[in-house]
Amino acid sequence: MKKNRRSTPEGTRDLLFEECLARREAESLLTDLFVRRGFSEVMTPGMEYMDAFGRDTEGDDTALPAESMYKLIDQKGRLLVMRPDNTIPIARLTATRLKDTTLPIRLYYAQDVFRFNPGMTGRSDQEFQAGVELIGAGGERADLEMIALSAQALKDCGAEDFRIEIGHVGVFGDLIRRLDTDDDTREEIHALIESKSYAALGDLLDTLPSTAEAEAIRRLPRLFGGVETLEEARKLCHGKEARRALDHLSRLYRSLSALGLSEQVTIDLGLVHRREYYTGVIFRGYIAGSGDTVVSGGRYDTLLERFGRSLPAVGFGINVDAVTRVMLGEGRIDPPMPPEILVFAPDGHEIDALRKLEELSEEGILCEFSVFSTLKESLAYAEEKNIAQVFSVGDEIEVHEI
Repeated sequence: MKKNRRSTPEGTRDLLFEECLARREAESLLTDLFVRRGFSEVMTPGMEYMDAFGRDTEGDDTALPAESMYKLIDQKGRLLVMRPDNTIPIARLTATRLKDTTLPIRLYYAQDVFRFNPGMTGRSDQEFQAGVELIGAGGERADLEMIALSAQALKDCGAEDFRIEIGHVGVFGDLIRRLDTDDDTREEIHALIESKSYAALGDLLDTLPSTAEAEAIRRLPRLFGGVETLEEARKLCHGKEARRALDHLSRLYRSLSALGLSEQVTIDLGLVHRREYYTGVIFRGYIAGSGDTVVSGGRYDTLLERFGRSLPAVGFGINVDAVTRVMLGEGRIDPPMPPEILVFAPDGHEIDALRKLEELSEEGILCEFSVFSTLKESLAYAEEKNIAQVFSVGDEIEVHEI
């Protein structure tokens, strides 16, 4: 026997029974909300050309790391990847297929992404996501809608204890550009902040000239909280771009607080990302009972330029698998119900039994057709499966209570 025949690839797993019910329930709750808010569903291929995700030029921030993607070769030798991200294919679709659509364009999706997570025990390489993209809308109103909608999505999934952290790439971006060092060091600093390796960050900054920018970057990951965080940041950040970003966050925070989200929303100026396409506000969401990032979103105003169209955009995705695990852990999903009736057919009455089965199904009764050739076997099966009744459909219908 081939050694891998009985197992799934690393980073994937089978879903059974209650897990499937929970996944469907979470997906239904989210997509129903998105439809009610005016979003239309799109689906993109499970495979895309790698060109859609790779770098156009050195330093292209809209690209994804090549090592994170599952790669394939088509029959013409072209490099494909299994969809590693949902936003980039939707940007492609919008720029090409929806050129004449009235702006803004509101799209939602519910589909898998595939990302290679080397060395991250317990992390899945296949993740089911549901999310929205608001394309052709710039400004604070669109940002506010997306963050508020992400909070409502968590509430609709039954998450009572959740938090959303908001930041802005303009704060760190302004500081790192003004830092007196080379590009490799800037990239290393970016990586250390993203991974929250604060001790290593401090050690690296100690090797650089002591400047206001270096001190601000050293303190940035610890700037976490409410409006007081912004006041402290203003003392450290003197560039125009950073100041504009802080003002933007201040207005967003006030608006979200007015919506009753002051207890759930936190400002996190250490929220930075490498090799991603965000250009403005970014936000992440977490729920009690899950160690994963459940919501991931932000503004990406330059991404559609990769596909020949310049449009502002903002959106977010929800890790439905993480939501599913919490729903199961809290016992919010009942196990599958057994059929109420098993329909048995004596020899020569199979068609009669199938017609009865159809009749019962149309009445909303959960029922199952017996594939056994004898009533005795059918009764034994019904008892084992906790099916309450067996209908024996011959010239007349006999009902057997279990």
